[in-house]
Amino acid sequence: MFQLVLLAGFLCFVILALLVLFEPGLPYHIVRDENRVHHGDDFVRLIGVLVDAEVQRIDSAQVLANATSFYEAELAAIAAARSSVHLEAFILHPSAVGDRFVSALTECAKRGVHVRIVVDAIGSFPTPDSYFASVRAAGGRVAWYQPIRWYTLKRFNNRTHRELIIVDGEIGFIGGAGIAAHWTDSVRGAQPWRDTMVRVTGSAVAGLQSAFLENWLEATGEILVGKDAFPLDERTDHQPPAIVITGTPSPARASRARVLFQLLVATAGESIEINSPYFLPDRSARRELIKAATRNVRVRAIVPGRYNNHPVTRLASRRRYGELLAAGVRIFEYQPGMIHAKIMIVDGRWAVVGSTNLDSRSFELNDEVNLAVVDPNLASRLRRDFENDLAESEEVTFEAWKQRSLMERVAAVAGIALERQE
Repeated sequence: MFQLVLLAGFLCFVILALLVLFEPGLPYHIVRDENRVHHGDDFVRLIGVLVDAEVQRIDSAQVLANATSFYEAELAAIAAARSSVHLEAFILHPSAVGDRFVSALTECAKRGVHVRIVVDAIGSFPTPDSYFASVRAAGGRVAWYQPIRWYTLKRFNNRTHRELIIVDGEIGFIGGAGIAAHWTDSVRGAQPWRDTMVRVTGSAVAGLQSAFLENWLEATGEILVGKDAFPLDERTDHQPPAIVITGTPSPARASRARVLFQLLVATAGESIEINSPYFLPDRSARRELIKAATRNVRVRAIVPGRYNNHPVTRLASRRRYGELLAAGVRIFEYQPGMIHAKIMIVDGRWAVVGSTNLDSRSFELNDEVNLAVVDPNLASRLRRDFENDLAESEEVTFEAWKQRSLMERVAAVAGIALERQE
């Protein structure tokens, strides 16, 4: 009898593992209305409704490319904080730059600023809890998201991948960069990681604050409603509309972030530019990208080349290039180092920046956050960086892709089981 119980338990474990590794994604499909105009205020409101988010506004959006600019801007904002600093990070590792942030946050807390930090327990696994001792001693709060406990095992695969800093409820930083040495230092002979953060002001900052407070609640049980978190603001309607999309996994596999990406690709009329460090579009996303290319939309994607912190992901990504390349989607591999920016620009009007990768983990497992702004000026600024990255990338042609080595093909097939987990 005992052996039967063990066997039944083992079989249940195997079945659950197979479901985690191989459950197909939700087959997203846009039911089109040819009479609907896919631009203007009506379309912006439609997206807001579909992703369950308020259409807000931005006063300013400053693109900060690479650590030399975004870390200095973030530290300057923290140093000038008056009431609150909220920081959420998937990656916050002990490092020279990490030490600078801990020191700045400690000084904030000493002068009475409310400092609250959420750090993912797996993304920041190398970071000991004692690393934040000075922040806590000064009155700051630090919480670990989904720490490894017996009661969190069923949620172990859900991580917060959000990289956010909100200062005084008025200034927000959003993008792909955590806080660690690989954004500032050379990595195995390659350049530091190439990334982008955007500094925003305006009513959209309340949406970023809400994303942070969702994970703060989950990590501490506290619901924050004070003016240090949500100061009253004067909203005006002449500024560019913006939507903050929080990606939180649904048991039924639906994802608000995925709705945003799928709909923008499906309605693009001129161009789609994508930066994604982990480019693993599923069948539905590939189908929509192919449809865009076949209706003469210029589709270009920049992805990491040989400098990739997840080699298996790169192999799995390259395995999917074929049908995209054959349809006219252009794919470029960045050469100087790891490129980690997560950006999409559509028709030179929509600019999407945040933490979401074009892969199943971001859409189905992680907590993510994106800012979608309808602003040709911001889109133009991001496209300028895209073109600069393009100049340092090598295009992958369909003919070259077909010449992949046998070893790469075998390794890519063997990595299928891990694609959803990368």
